[in-house]
Amino acid sequence: MARQSLATEPKAHPAIVRMEGIVKRFPGVTANDHVNFEVRAGEIHALLGENGAGKTTLMNILYGLYRADEGGIYIRGERVKIRSPRDAIKLGIGMVHQHFMLVRSHTVAENMALGLMQGFLLNLKEVKRRIAELSEQYGLKVDPGARIWQLSTGEQQRVEILRVLLRGADILILDEPTSVLTPLEVGRLFDILRRMAEEGHSVVFITHKLDEALAISDRITVLRRGRVVMTARTGETTKEELAKAMVGRRVLFDLERGEAERGEKVLEVKDLRVLNDRGLLAVKGVSLSIHEGEILGIIGVAGNGQQELVEAITGLRKPIGGKVFINGADVTGSPPRKILEQGVAYVPDKRLGVGVVPSMSVVENLILRTYRYAPFSNGLLLNRAFIDQYADGLISKFNIMTPSRDASIRSLSGGNIQRLILARELSGRPRLIVAANPTRGLDVALTEYACKQLLKRREEGTAILLVSEDLDEVLSLSDRIAVIYEGRIVREMPAEGASIEEIGLAMAGA
Repeated sequence: MARQSLATEPKAHPAIVRMEGIVKRFPGVTANDHVNFEVRAGEIHALLGENGAGKTTLMNILYGLYRADEGGIYIRGERVKIRSPRDAIKLGIGMVHQHFMLVRSHTVAENMALGLMQGFLLNLKEVKRRIAELSEQYGLKVDPGARIWQLSTGEQQRVEILRVLLRGADILILDEPTSVLTPLEVGRLFDILRRMAEEGHSVVFITHKLDEALAISDRITVLRRGRVVMTARTGETTKEELAKAMVGRRVLFDLERGEAERGEKVLEVKDLRVLNDRGLLAVKGVSLSIHEGEILGIIGVAGNGQQELVEAITGLRKPIGGKVFINGADVTGSPPRKILEQGVAYVPDKRLGVGVVPSMSVVENLILRTYRYAPFSNGLLLNRAFIDQYADGLISKFNIMTPSRDASIRSLSGGNIQRLILARELSGRPRLIVAANPTRGLDVALTEYACKQLLKRREEGTAILLVSEDLDEVLSLSDRIAVIYEGRIVREMPAEGASIEEIGLAMAGA
């Protein structure tokens, strides 16, 4: 349920930020097309849009990371020029990025001091005093002496918010702030944001999760293809209206789960133990199995062994103990090519470098799995005519926004790179799909499409391992759910009737 709007009286809550006629062009694309956007004092304003709609670009302009080609920015009624983040900070604008900008080996206080004036930088005692003061004021409990690597993800996010508050920000931009949090941490974050709004701060909340936008915001603005298509008070709109504004058509949220016959065992993992990049044990005796026509969803906060588990199953990391069987064959420690030849499709969490080859073109990345085989090649020469036709079909079907099939992969946004990966991996007929955060960063239309594709493959008898940090996604797609915490499966249950509270507590280690 949306909270009561704080923005019902424009005179009582005037615009603290006003962006007028903002235009930003990149080669081959207009990211912002004469955008008008405002944020009022004491309001939480959600900013929604598809990948490539221009919402992050717009906020990067407000924060000084980009400069607009046209248009003006007004802060507290005065026109300003924001040439850099330093200018934005001086104007009271702070931004918490999706990927935290913290030095993991430093303490909380040391991270807070970075970027402050030199005299203040050396006075860590004063920094700690201000941290304690702000922590008490906004309920952002954190130990100033703790090192960043010792903190949970939710605590690290509090450090980022405290850092912008310490710099005097009263206008906060939060970019996908819940993507790495447990359900309990999301609730705590919302409580903090509401308290900040009540204190007079203004918050821009960038998210692709419609339920969250409706739960936390006062007003919502939707961008589509660089233009504002909707601005509404939160209590006067619906999830369906917002989704339609984002993609230009009706979007289905309640996915139909067809019947699937549970068949033979496809994947079996026995007592698997895997080290991380620092040589520490990240996967601690995990055992699981998946059958044909079944989706096993693994849910957990990032950094609890999911990446190492997936990489061991797909051949990217050798385990130090345990076994991996695919289709009954022992593939423990086998190279990725042998795993793929067992009929395994892999949608990786890491897009660049694992999901795609950045130095290659769009079409080359689309055929990475298949270029060795007919009809893509005869073993020596590539069949360029067939490959071009195949690539054009996937680009159209998955709506990959690219200047051309021969464009560099570097020219694509993160969301469009994910579209390409999904197109390549889901277009075949795999026996096992290993999908790690397959819809992260995708707009609602492609999220709907990707989820439908996974359910379709399930109905066709494919076994699917879904590893995700999105609880709603896991609940809606999975037949069974396993919670991973500190490298161990700590809960396993049928998805039907699963308790969100129980899952959230397990994700937090309770």
